[in-house]
Amino acid sequence: MSDHSTRGVRIQVKATYLPEQSSPRERRWVFAYHVVISNQGDEPVRLESRHWVITDGSGNVEQVRGPGVVGQNPRLLPGESFEYTSGCPLRTAVGTMHGSYRMVTDAGGTFDAEIAPFTLACPDALN
Repeated sequence: MSDHSTRGVRIQVKATYLPEQSSPRERRWVFAYHVVISNQGDEPVRLESRHWVITDGSGNVEQVRGPGVVGQNPRLLPGESFEYTSGCPLRTAVGTMHGSYRMVTDAGGTFDAEIAPFTLACPDALN
């Protein structure tokens, strides 16, 4: 599990292996990751964009950038949270993800809320 706060924005991520969507024979391991974004600060913030860095077990790196998350740009008042689940296919049974969300304050300031690294791993891949 990943858990990190930046300027009052706490991001928690938990990954799960999805065997029913995976096919190791075809070098395809699929993972879901559940994200909780909590505004523990004292000003409203809106999630503008995302940046993920995905590294598979062979060291191959893919960067994903885009607007919002799951088609939304949630605005969080102090004390509010937003949750979503998304997925990530890998060509290896183990990998990692980390990244950031670009956040915008009501005053127009921006900052990157860090998403701490977390592991994607098929249960029998790690001893």
